[in-house]
Formats: sequence, C-alpha cells, structure tokens
Amino acid sequence: MPAAGKMDCFVASAPRNDEQQNAFGMRRKNRTVKDNDNLTIERPTFVTHLECAMEGDHYPADQVHNLSKANKPLLVRYDLAGVKKALTKDALAQRPPDLWRYREMLPVRKVSDIVSLGEVTTPLIRLPKLSKKLGGGEIIVKDEGRLPTGSFKARGLVMAVSMGKALGIRHMAMPTNGNAGAALAAYATNAGIRTTIFCPADTPEVNVSEIELQGATVYRVNGLIDDCGKIVGEGKAKAGWFDTSTLKEPYRIEGKKTMGLELAEQLGWDVPDVIFYPTGGGTGLIGMWKAFAELETIGFIGAKRPRMVAVQAAGCAPIVRAFDDGTEHAPRWEDAHTIASGIRVPQAVGDFLILRAVRESKGFAIAVTDERISAALNEVAREEGLLLCPEGAATYAAYQQSLADGRVTKNERVMLFNCATGLKYPLAPVTRTLDRHQPIDYAKL
Repeated sequence: MPAAGKMDCFVASAPRNDEQQNAFGMRRKNRTVKDNDNLTIERPTFVTHLECAMEGDHYPADQVHNLSKANKPLLVRYDLAGVKKALTKDALAQRPPDLWRYREMLPVRKVSDIVSLGEVTTPLIRLPKLSKKLGGGEIIVKDEGRLPTGSFKARGLVMAVSMGKALGIRHMAMPTNGNAGAALAAYATNAGIRTTIFCPADTPEVNVSEIELQGATVYRVNGLIDDCGKIVGEGKAKAGWFDTSTLKEPYRIEGKKTMGLELAEQLGWDVPDVIFYPTGGGTGLIGMWKAFAELETIGFIGAKRPRMVAVQAAGCAPIVRAFDDGTEHAPRWEDAHTIASGIRVPQAVGDFLILRAVRESKGFAIAVTDERISAALNEVAREEGLLLCPEGAATYAAYQQSLADGRVTKNERVMLFNCATGLKYPLAPVTRTLDRHQPIDYAKL
C-alpha cells in the first residue's frame, strides 16, 4: 500500500445545529483551505483488497477486475483502523463540501487520477406541508438531481471512471436506461476514455441526446436494459472494451456509498429512521448500507441503522417478489414496464446484496403503480414546489402507502431519495393561451 500522504490539520469547529446541517455547503468563516483542496492535496489511502460479496475470497487491489470467480460483485475493503487514526470529524468538517472530502474512505489513491465535474453535496429538502397533510413524521428529500449530469449516477460513475483512469482502461462500455450512460459519457470524455453505450429503444430522447453529445457512441436496442447488458458482456472479448455494467465492476458502489457518508454527516452524524430508495440495480442501497457499517467501525456513528426500503414499480418488481417469497435471489421479471425507466431493471446482479441489506435493517421491499407514481410527482410539485423525477416520486408514493398500511409509523423521520432532476423527463403539456389582441377579463385570470 502506498505511503500515507500529508494530512491536513484544521481548527476544530462547534457541532452543527439542524439549520447549519442543511447549510452544509456554505463556506465557514474560519476556513483557510481552497475550494479545490480535495482534488489537489494527497491524502492517505487505505484500500487493502477486494472481496467477493458471496464467497468472501480476496482479490488484489490496484488491478483490473470485473466479477469474482463466482460471478458475483466485488466489494472494496479498507484498513478501517488506519482510517480511524487518520480522519477526524473536525478535519472532515473543514474540507470543501464535495464528494471527494471522504478521500480516506474511497479507492482512488492519487489526485492525478481523480476525474471531477464538480460533485457537490446534495441538499436535504424538508416537506413540511405534506408531512402535516399526511399526519406523519418528518419527510426529507435528498435531492440528487443537483449533481453533474443531473442524477445520482454521477456518484458511481465518477468513481468507476477515476479508477478506470488509474488502471489504464482506454475503452468503457455499459447498458443504461439513460442517466448512468450520461454520467459515464461525461466523465469518460473528461478523462480521455472512449465509451460505447447501449440503451433500450424507448429511452427518453433527452438521455440519448446527452449521452451522444457528451462524447459517447450510443445505440438504441430493441430490448430492455438486461438485453443491452448481454451485448456489452459479449463484446468484451470481441471489441476489447471494459464492462462497466452495474456491479460488474467494483467501484460504482464506492461512489454511491458517499450518499450514506454525506447523509450521516448532514444529520450531525445520525441516520434517519427509514430510507426509501428507488431500486433498480440497487447499487446505492448496497453502498449506503456499506457506508453505515464503515462509519460505525471508525467511530463516527453508533449502532443505530435506518430501515432500508427498496422501492420498485409494480410493473417491474423482482426484488419485492423475492423479499415476499423469502428468497435470496430475484429471478428475471418478464414483461417489465413502468414510467420510471430508471428502476426498470428485470434482474439485478446484486439482488442478494439488496435483499440482505433490506432484511438486516428490518426494512422491506414495496411496489407502487405507475398511477401512484404520477400522482405523487404531481402532489409534491404542487404542494411543495419540488419537481421530482418519476423514480423519486415512487419513493413518496411508497411512503404514503407504507404510512397507510402501518409499515411506517407517524413519528418516524423518513428520507426519500430523488435520484435525478425532474427536468430530464417528459412533463404534462400546457395548452392554456391568451390572445393579447383581444379584451382580457382579468377577473377570470
């Protein structure tokens, strides 16, 4: 393992109150660091090895890997005792508010390998009107649509591409329902890495256009995302690209786990009672569960965990079916369909990891109809002025449903993940007009 880099040292600051936590991104008065310190200062790195998520066998770090020998995802492991000695809450609080503040808990060893487009800390937005309307507890949205390329896919792909750069990968390929492809295209182009991307034929036009515009070669495929994944897998040997499919490389989880690191810090090193997470491939849910375990090991949080809720669409709910059946794997969901294209994943490589996290946390898996998703999207926009994406709206619909059936109580603080900006998705047309050449009846306006 490389020698420890120079550690930064800062004056300890007072604990943040609730308002300060939400103003997490504001510059502190006593800061002396520059806004790009996270990207320029070398820090100690603590990756020790990679580990098969199913079998537990070890693989060397700093080498190119896809799946383990058992064809299961690989997890990055750290010397957490070393992290505990090297990183303090006070030092962390003084760093610029972006994803790279957690460098000691991330796999990229050298600043020269970091690829960044400005991965900001995403805000926590409270929904007090809807909380009062439902008679429930505090509802908070973590709005991931503020990230580069407009979605939480930026977290996973910035890490995968940075590690691809570090490991000398020159061509990356992936299947996508839209947002992941856009993130890969943007970061890989920035890093000088060629990308080839395959998406279902009905992928929203804005996604296909942004993927191509940001430097990738994108193909529409007459099938679903797992059909696109088969093309990527078959092309590894023939085209020579690196398969960057969800959980088929080890580092997207590490990027997505920053949602958990960031969330705990924003809440004053606490966690919510329940997390509703839109679940397709489930990388973020798996990553957050990993993050909470690592944070406890280094002493930043206690043993308390949120109940993790995997939210799926009724038209594509393999994880829900497996959870209800008590199985560890989720067979392919046939005829998958939903307006929430980001969670239209018929079969997830990391199904057992999703289900383990849900069960270990005493959470559950829930499916909501497209009608409820649409109604939820409209309600949040009209009541609170927050435009969710369909996948984010699914989490609010799931919360409503869970509150009604008693799986969530009225005094629990819940966190909903809005995974992308709602502006990327088709919106209802507005046809109301006004003829300025005719008399205007202002009383009716």
